[in-house]
Amino acid sequence: MKNFDSIMKRVNSILLIFIIALFASQCFAQSASNSATEKTSKSRQCMELMNGVFDFVQRNYVDEIDPQVLYEGALKGMLEALKDPYTVYLDKSSFRNINDTTSGSFGGVGLQISKPVENSPEKPAFVEVASPVEDTPGFKAGILAGDLIISINGTDTSTITMEQVLDMLRGKVGESVDLIIRRGKNMEFPVTLVRAIIEVPVVKYGMIEGTKIGYVRLIEFTPHTVERTQEALDSFQKNGATGLIIDLRNNPGGLITSAADIADKFIDNGPIVSTKSRLSFENSVFTATPKKTTVRNMPIVVLINKGSASASEIVSGALKDNHLAYLVGQRTYGKGSVQQVLPLSSSDGIKITMARYYTPSDVNIDKIGIPPDREVLFPVLSEDGEKQYLELYKSTEIADFVDGRSDLTEKQISDFAKKLKKKYPEIDDASLRKLVRNEVNKTKGTMLYDLDYDIQLNEAISILQKEDFVTLIKNTKTLKELQDLAVLDEKK
Repeated sequence: MKNFDSIMKRVNSILLIFIIALFASQCFAQSASNSATEKTSKSRQCMELMNGVFDFVQRNYVDEIDPQVLYEGALKGMLEALKDPYTVYLDKSSFRNINDTTSGSFGGVGLQISKPVENSPEKPAFVEVASPVEDTPGFKAGILAGDLIISINGTDTSTITMEQVLDMLRGKVGESVDLIIRRGKNMEFPVTLVRAIIEVPVVKYGMIEGTKIGYVRLIEFTPHTVERTQEALDSFQKNGATGLIIDLRNNPGGLITSAADIADKFIDNGPIVSTKSRLSFENSVFTATPKKTTVRNMPIVVLINKGSASASEIVSGALKDNHLAYLVGQRTYGKGSVQQVLPLSSSDGIKITMARYYTPSDVNIDKIGIPPDREVLFPVLSEDGEKQYLELYKSTEIADFVDGRSDLTEKQISDFAKKLKKKYPEIDDASLRKLVRNEVNKTKGTMLYDLDYDIQLNEAISILQKEDFVTLIKNTKTLKELQDLAVLDEKK
C-alpha cells in the first residue's frame, strides 16, 4: 500500500510538471502575438503557470516554506526583470521607510541613495550616493554625491538588496553604522556614522553678503517647498534684490507638482513639464499661468551638479527651455521618469514607473541629464593628492585642533590650513580650509554658503555682477536644440 501511495505521488508530481510545461509552452509560444485577445489569453496562461509553480514548490520543496517568502520572491523577480532601478517591490521595511520619509522624520544617516539592479564582477552593484541630506550625519561626515558605499557594517553592498541596505542604514537613533566609501576610481576610506533623527530640510535662503543677489537653496521638493520658496522670493523683494541664484545642487527631487508650482513662479505661460505614458490617464501637461508668476525680468542663475535629479531637473529644464535662467555647474543626474507607490497591503507595496517626463522643448533627459550652459568643476585630486587626503581624513589632526574651539575665526582657520599644507602639499588650500570649516560646523550647523570654497557659486555671482546677462541668455540653446545638434554630430 505504501509503495502504491509512493507511486501515485510520483505520478501526480510528474503530471503536475507536465501540465506546467504545457502551460509554459503555450505561454511563450504566443510571445510574438500582438492581438489584444491573444495577449489576454497569454497573460491568463502565464498566471496559471505561476500559480502552478507556486503551489508545486510549496507542497514539494525539501523544506517547508513560508508562502510569504515565495510571494515576496516572485514580486521582486518580476519587477527586477524590467531592469528599471526605480521599479521595485517594497517589503515591510522598505514600505515603512517610504512612509517615514513622507512623514518628514526618521532615524537614519541622511543619505539619498540608489542601487543598480544588475550585479556582475565587472560592474558590482554598489550603493551610490545620489545626495547627502544637509545637516545630517552623512552630510557632516563629508560624504558626497557620486560616492559609492561599498560596504555597510562589513557587508558588501553589491551582494545585498536595496531593502537590506535601507534596513542597515536606518534604525535606532544613537547607534553607529560603519561604512566603507569609494570616491573616484581608487580612493577608499572608512566612515562611522551615528544615526540621528533625520528631518529633511526643504529650503534655505538669504542675500549674498555685500551684494543685491538673493540666494535660495532648494533641498528637496515637498508640499512645503513651494510655500518656503515664496517666502524666500518675498524676502529678496523686500531687500531690493536685482539678481537671483537658485541652488539645485544635490537636490534628489521629490514631488513633480511641487517642481511645477515653483517653475510657475518664473514662467508666464506655456508648458512647464509633460508626462507621457502608454496609459492615457497618466499623460498630462503642467502649464504655467501668469497669475502665479511672482518673478519677472530678473537675471537668474541656476546651480546644478550630478546630485541634481528628477524634480530639480524639471525646474532647471523648464527655466532653460524658456530662456529664463543660465545654468552653471555640472551635468545633472538624468532621472526623467515618474514613479507611483502602490500599497498591496497595510505593510508592503510596489514602486513602479508609470510615465516619463518631458521638458517644455519636448525632451526626456532620462540617463542623459541636463548640461550646464557653463561648466564649472571643482579641482580633482591627483593620485598623490588622494593618498594625502586619505591620510588627513583618517587622522585626528583637524578634530584635535577644532575640539572646544567652535568660535574659530576665518583667519585662525586659514592659518591652520597653511600648517596642514606643509604636510599635505598635494591638497589645494581651499579644500584644506573647507575640511577645517566642516569640522567647526559640526557643532554650529551648516553655513548658508561658502564663498571661500564654492567656485560654482562664485562664478554665478560673477555672471550676475559683471556679464551681459541678456546676451548670455539669448545665446543659450534649448534642450531640444542641443539634442538635435548631438544627433547631427553623430551622423558626421
